[in-house]
Amino acid sequence: MSRLLPVLLLLLAFPTLFSCSHRTDRATGADDTVKFSAATLLRVERHADYTVAEVSDAWHPGRLLHRYVLVPRTSALPETLPEGTVVRTPLRRVVSYSSVHASLLLDLGCGDAVAGICDVDYVFHPLLRRALAEGRMTDAGSSMKPDVERIVSLRPDALLVSPFENMGYGAVERLGIPIVECADYMESSALGRAEWMRFFGLLFGCEERADSLYESVEKNYAALSRLAQAADSRPSLLVDKKEGPVWFVPAGKSTMARLYLDAGASYLFAATPGSGSASLAFETVYAQGRDADLWIVKYGAAKDLTYTALAADNPLYSRFLPWKNRRVYGCNTFRIPYYEETPFHPDRLLADFVKIFHPDLLPSHALRYYSPLAE
Repeated sequence: MSRLLPVLLLLLAFPTLFSCSHRTDRATGADDTVKFSAATLLRVERHADYTVAEVSDAWHPGRLLHRYVLVPRTSALPETLPEGTVVRTPLRRVVSYSSVHASLLLDLGCGDAVAGICDVDYVFHPLLRRALAEGRMTDAGSSMKPDVERIVSLRPDALLVSPFENMGYGAVERLGIPIVECADYMESSALGRAEWMRFFGLLFGCEERADSLYESVEKNYAALSRLAQAADSRPSLLVDKKEGPVWFVPAGKSTMARLYLDAGASYLFAATPGSGSASLAFETVYAQGRDADLWIVKYGAAKDLTYTALAADNPLYSRFLPWKNRRVYGCNTFRIPYYEETPFHPDRLLADFVKIFHPDLLPSHALRYYSPLAE
C-alpha cells in the first residue's frame, strides 16, 4: 500500500477552481515573460540565449521548488547562466515516472521521446501499452524505486518525475540526469494543470502545438460550462461508492466538485470542507444521497460494474433512488484511460458530465469515460 499511495495521489489529484481568463502569450519589455492564464506554479522568462522556467513550491508558498535553465542543444552553452538545472532542449529521450505525462507527449506528437516509463501496471493507454509490448518503450520499474540500471542504459536527456512533499529521488539524483519536477497535479484548477502542457512544449520543442492545444481545451471548457449554466434544472448528484470502512467523496472545494458544478449538477456534498477527498460514514452518505437524481461511480476492476454487482457488493445500494431508477453511470479505469487523459483534457470529462446531467444539451456527444451500468 505504501508503494501504491503516491501513485494514486498523483492520479487522483485534480485541482480546485475553474479559471477561464483570456491569455496573452507574452508580455513586452526587457524580460520576455510567458503569461499563463490558469497555471499558478509556473513562471517562464525568455532571454537571448536561454529560457528560465521556475516551478513554485505548492507546499511552501513563496518558495521555489526548482529552477530550470533551458538552452537550445544547437547552441553553445553560454559562459554565464543563472543558477538552476541546465536542460538542453528539445528533449529527445526521457524516462517518464507517470503514464499521465507520457500520454501528454503523445498528444503533443512527441511520444517517440518516451524511452522508458514507470509503474507499467497502471498504464492503460493503448498506444503506450503497444509501445511497451513492442519494446519501443522500457519498463523502468516503480516510480518509488526505479530501476537505476535500466535508466542508465536508456541514456535519457531527462527524467520526468512527480514531486511529493519531503520526498527525494534516491540514487537517480546522483546520475547527473536532469530531473524535471512535474508539479502540475498540485495546481489549484483543472485548467491550471492542463496549461502545464505549454511548459512541456518548451521542453520538447513543440511550443506552438502545445499553445494551440491548450487554447482549444480552454475554449471548449468555457463553452461547455456556459452551456450547462443555462440549463433549467440542476440534478442532484451522488458520486462513487464505499471503499473499505468509509465512503470517499470530493470535498466541496475540490476540482471535481467544481467540475460537477460547471457541468450543471447540484453536488450533494458541495458544503463538505476541504479541497481534496473527504471520508464519510456510509450512514452519512445514505442520509444525504439516497434520493439523488444521478449516481456516477469511478472504479478499477477486471469486470465492468453492473446493477447486480453493485447490489451484491452492498445490498443497501439497492435502496438508493438512482439504483432503483437505473440512473447510475460507471467508469472502469482498468479499461478506460481516464487518469491518462483527463488531467490535460478536463474539457473531455466536462463534456461527459454535461451529457449525463443534461442529455438534451449535447445530443450528439458520445460518452468517452462513463457509460450507463448494465443489468
